[in-house]
Amino acid sequence: MAFEQQLRIPGPTPLPQRVVRAQSRPMINHRGPEFVEMFAEIISGLKRSLRTENDVLLFPASGTGGLEAAVANLLSPGESTLFCTVGAFGERWAKIARSFGAEVVHLAMPWGESLDPDDIDRTLAEHPDIDTVFVTHNETSTGVTTDIAAIAAVVKGRGKLLAVDSVSGAGCLPLEVDALGLDVVVTGSQKGWMAPPGLTMISVSAAAYERSAKATCARWYFDFAREKRFQDKHQTATTPPLSVLYALHEGLRLIEEEGIENVWARHARVGAMVRTGVTAIGLELFATEGFRSNTVTAIRNPSESADTLKHLLATLNTKHGLILAGGQRELQGHIFRIGHLGMVDDSDVYAILATLELALANLGMLSRTGLSVAAAQTLARFGDGATQPTPIG
Repeated sequence: MAFEQQLRIPGPTPLPQRVVRAQSRPMINHRGPEFVEMFAEIISGLKRSLRTENDVLLFPASGTGGLEAAVANLLSPGESTLFCTVGAFGERWAKIARSFGAEVVHLAMPWGESLDPDDIDRTLAEHPDIDTVFVTHNETSTGVTTDIAAIAAVVKGRGKLLAVDSVSGAGCLPLEVDALGLDVVVTGSQKGWMAPPGLTMISVSAAAYERSAKATCARWYFDFAREKRFQDKHQTATTPPLSVLYALHEGLRLIEEEGIENVWARHARVGAMVRTGVTAIGLELFATEGFRSNTVTAIRNPSESADTLKHLLATLNTKHGLILAGGQRELQGHIFRIGHLGMVDDSDVYAILATLELALANLGMLSRTGLSVAAAQTLARFGDGATQPTPIG
């Protein structure tokens, strides 16, 4: 029996039909007037969604490429810098910095927990030579959202540069780039922007450009100054992925039509519905209460066996067409993750929950069905302040 696939991993995300149609347009001259007009609209849309007047640079790359760009442009070999991590992608960022020769001071929280701004303040006091702080806004591997506003207050209060990984947060979660004084923010096309993989988008402040001019890490492809010279003319330094830009252009139109505040509210509602639904059937959330992400929910293995969890995820895929993500690194076999970002609404949550319940029941891991959808419907209809996460940003 054929079924429609439900791709509910934390990225890439499902594409709206408008985006699918847009990305199938014929190629154009990336140095011609059509491209200039489209590129200008894309940059304007990104700035509005990120609430910034800073430049937003686009590089053909994954989100990891954006993380490398931030390191290469802000740091020098041997420089002491602070990385605050809450999971796999934050630790990847710190590893990138070490590969460039930076002296990394690593403030790492146990996976599933969030950062304490007081710890960051204390670490900066102990290391006054640190000029730049790197923080993960939304940690895809653990389903944790950090209180970026509180962290920014500490970091900017000490006069430091602040670089933020918001690959799975920006466009979905409240993020006031200029109001918070964020110097570099990295995001990626394949998450909340409803486009395919292939672009990393990086907002860059004037202070970040000044630092880049002094930093001595080797760079060429990811050089901020070089890219800015081209993008000031609404071009790119290298050949852009046109189909991805077509898709991003249309995705931004969808965001504009809905309104960015409504996008944030929808993700908050959907995230709360997922959490309420899975806990209603006895599943245990992995992330610390109050810092649970509205774009990805991490759930502890409902059995004691990693093989059983692997079988559950395989069954969801092959028998029901629901594709969820497993855990990464030391969390492999211990958690699974539901992505609910980009093109997602209440009806998608009901489908996810009902399918998950059915698979659990068929595998003998759940004795009663019908609870998760009912719980999510009740929350969607009446709301429940107790289930809502602390507002971020």
